[in-house]
Amino acid sequence: MILTVTLNAAIDKRYVVEGFKTGEVNRVKECAYTPGGKGLNVSKPASIAGAEVVATGFVGGHAGHYIEDSLKPFGIRSEFYHLADESRSCINIWDEVNHVQTEFLEPGFTVTEEDFVNFEEKFKGLAEKADVVSMSGSVPKGLDGTAYQRLVKICKAAGKPVILDTSGQLLEMGIKACPTMIKPNIDEIRMLTGKKCDHLEDMVEAAKEVHRNGVDIVAVSLGGDGSFVVCGEGIFRAEVPKIDAVNTVGCGDSMIAGYALGISEGLSVEETLRKASAISAAAALREETGFFVKEDMERILPQIRITKL
Repeated sequence: MILTVTLNAAIDKRYVVEGFKTGEVNRVKECAYTPGGKGLNVSKPASIAGAEVVATGFVGGHAGHYIEDSLKPFGIRSEFYHLADESRSCINIWDEVNHVQTEFLEPGFTVTEEDFVNFEEKFKGLAEKADVVSMSGSVPKGLDGTAYQRLVKICKAAGKPVILDTSGQLLEMGIKACPTMIKPNIDEIRMLTGKKCDHLEDMVEAAKEVHRNGVDIVAVSLGGDGSFVVCGEGIFRAEVPKIDAVNTVGCGDSMIAGYALGISEGLSVEETLRKASAISAAAALREETGFFVKEDMERILPQIRITKL
């Protein structure tokens, strides 16, 4: 079972308009509501790929029940901690005339220390039953940089591999607990090491430093140029075929889903990197965030080139 953690879950609302104008009434041409948050964008592709997925974190109010109901069609089991206040909404406005995207991200509810301690107790039981834990994204108001650090320690105490995908202070403090894997982008690897990372060789050296400090697998995203992994088995570079991307939002989360699948299935690093890269590329071919079609993934899979550096 893959356990995903979304501490700041949301309802993602996508509005399509023709010629967005500030200060005026805008008629929405199309709208779509989906369960959102980086952790849930890991849950969905992992479930599509055939894994048993349990989603946890915080939800609240009627919006929280909507988020849980929206996960049922994917076969994802909800084990969220409920709060009285409403879960947030994140609004994405796409102007199809000017090809401009505008986002409004609500702050969401506040989580108290008592709430988080109670959640930790619930999380301990879930983590013990998981094959791998994946935690992603931001945290609600009321939580500080130690939030993921505390959860990583629970996973390590239970002997479970844990993937941490976050940024800023949450990442900086989270890696002190030595998660099994992180997936920083170039800016994040710069922040963690203080290195410029202007060239691939510099990025690899920076990732090796993080690995030496206790993170087993450091997977660095290179955008359209693929990714590379530094781990105990060596350094591996993945190159993906050129595709006509439709939506790249959430592709990093889909890649995390692939890594979680590989770890839960006991695949080698090369096989895991190939699967994660194929799922991420397949997700870019679809408009819906955190979604891919298996046929796309299976077609792309043999086209992924893996090189040991």
